[in-house]
Amino acid sequence: MSDINTTPLVDVMLVLLIIFLITVPVVVQNIKLKLPDVKYDPTTTKPENVSLSVVEDTSGNCAIYWNLTRVTHEELLKRAVDKLQAEVKRLGGAANLTPDDLPEAHIRGDVNVPWKCVGGAIYTMQMAGFAKVGFISQPPPNVVPGE
Repeated sequence: MSDINTTPLVDVMLVLLIIFLITVPVVVQNIKLKLPDVKYDPTTTKPENVSLSVVEDTSGNCAIYWNLTRVTHEELLKRAVDKLQAEVKRLGGAANLTPDDLPEAHIRGDVNVPWKCVGGAIYTMQMAGFAKVGFISQPPPNVVPGE
């Protein structure tokens, strides 16, 4: 038989297409904000990290989003404490922890949001027990990380 059987190739391609169609919407954040332009170092993202977005809503108040869900400062504190406790429990208790094991809080703050909003989010995450709180910024175009 001199023909090539392409059925397995088509099956693999369809599976990859389905996987990409499912994972792409999870990766893309849909909250509109403009990040400040700064010199940056690339971040290492762990699945247990918390992603926060801080924007100013239409009425001029602070709006904090845990992933894509809007939360108040009280809800943010409760979620952060629960998240940290769950991670400590998952890792086998406080005796088995190192600073690198704990989740980090990554804050994306809109460039036009008042600093009190971002500061409030930082303070709340630190009160919950997060030792590492960092900012996610927009890198300038055509810049190599670490320059």
